[in-house]
Amino acid sequence: MIMKKFSKEIKIGLAAIVSLVLLYIGINFLKGINLFKPANYYYVACNNVADITISSPVYVDGFKVGLVRAMNYDYASIGKITLEISMDKGMRVNKNSYVSIESTMLSGAQLHLKLNKYVTEYHHPGDTLEGRNKAGMMSSIESEILPDVKNLLPKLDSILVGLNTLINSPALANSLANLETTTQGLTVATRQLNTVLQGDLPEITGNLKSTSSNLSVFSTNLNELDLRQSINSLNGSLGNLNSMTLRLNSTDNSLGLLLNDTTLYKNLNFTLENASGLLIDLKQNPKRYVKLSLF
Repeated sequence: MIMKKFSKEIKIGLAAIVSLVLLYIGINFLKGINLFKPANYYYVACNNVADITISSPVYVDGFKVGLVRAMNYDYASIGKITLEISMDKGMRVNKNSYVSIESTMLSGAQLHLKLNKYVTEYHHPGDTLEGRNKAGMMSSIESEILPDVKNLLPKLDSILVGLNTLINSPALANSLANLETTTQGLTVATRQLNTVLQGDLPEITGNLKSTSSNLSVFSTNLNELDLRQSINSLNGSLGNLNSMTLRLNSTDNSLGLLLNDTTLYKNLNFTLENASGLLIDLKQNPKRYVKLSLF
C-alpha cells in the first residue's frame, strides 16, 4: 500500500540516488577508502608529489595505517603542496614526527610516517605534518650513475673507433687467413696420424706383447736359478782367499818367510852387492882372475 502511494518518477529517482551512493561507495572501496571506518585527518606540507596518487598508502614501520584522500596545490605560495591523509582512529602522531615520501619502482610513491618516539606530546587531528622527499632508486641513478655514464661515453666512443679500425685492418684478415691455413694443416696432420696409428699401432702392440712375454720368461728363469748355492760358493772362494792372505802375512811357512823375513832380504842384498863388486873388480883387473899362456 505504501509503494502504491509513490509515483513512478519518485521510484526512478530513489533508484538513481541509491545507485549513485553505491557507485560512490564502490569507487572509494576500490581506492582502498572505507567510508564506514572512523578515521582522523591530517595534512602534509611538501614541495613534490611525483608518483603520489589519491589512495597512495601511508605506512608506519611497514604497517598500513592510512592513505591519501586529496591533494591541493597552494597557488598563493609557489612550490607548496598540501596532502590530506586519513589515518586509523586509534593512530596517534607524536610531535615533531614527519612524513617521508619515497618513490618505488612498481607501485609509485609511498608515504612513511616517521614517528618521534622520544616525546609524549601528540598532534591533534587536522594538524599539518612536515613532508620530506627521499631520493628513490631512479633519483640515485640519475644523480650518481648517469654522470659517470656521461663521462664514460667519450671513452666508449674511442674504444669503438679503435675496435672498428682493428676489424677493418688487413692484418686481421691476413691473421685469420693464416689461422685457417694452420687449422687445415692440423686437420691433415691429424688425419695422417690417425692413418699411421691404424696401420702401425697393431704391430707395435704385438711387439710390446712379445717383449712383455720375453721379459716374463726371463724373470721366470731368473727365479729358477739357484742363487743361494752360487752365493755360498762365492763365500767359500772369498774364505779361501782370506785364508791365503793370512798365511802370506804369517811367518810360519816358506812363502810367508820369503815375503815377511827381512833377514833374507838383507842377505840377498848383501850377496848382490858382493857380486856387483866382484864384477867391477873383474872388469878392472881381469888378469887377476884369468891367466893366459901361449906356450
